[in-house]
Amino acid sequence: MNIPFLDYWRKRHGASRGTAVLVGSGPALGAGEATGPAAAGPVAELLAECELLRAHAAGEGVELDDSPASLEALDQLAPKWRDDEETVLRLGNDAGLYLGTVVVRTVPGAVWEIWPNGLPVVRLASGREIDVVTAGRAWAADGAPELCHVYAEAAES
Repeated sequence: MNIPFLDYWRKRHGASRGTAVLVGSGPALGAGEATGPAAAGPVAELLAECELLRAHAAGEGVELDDSPASLEALDQLAPKWRDDEETVLRLGNDAGLYLGTVVVRTVPGAVWEIWPNGLPVVRLASGREIDVVTAGRAWAADGAPELCHVYAEAAES
């Protein structure tokens, strides 16, 4: 499985490809169960890196400061990346992880959850889970839903 941000993180932290990242200390996982919260620590740092998105935004003069306002600024970018399918996928992954990072850092009770299949989602205090990676990919490919709208829905939950 090719997960570019994970390969980058492994290189920076000297981890091998076979290294597992364990989150939380809850009970053993069953089918469909999520791991414990990853709201802090190395997993949250890894999910917040979003290297490609941050580089692209900086090149367009947009500072990603993990605030809801930065999501609005991303929504205003001209989608120059849509001509390259690989960039759309990678940028979409990063956009989703960045969206999740903003939600976890600014919405009370929101935490990262890593499903057994490795998909990072954000669980809100209400129990609702947001598949931020899918939202980010849709944003990168089509511009909808806008990242600021997904954030607004999460903040209202």
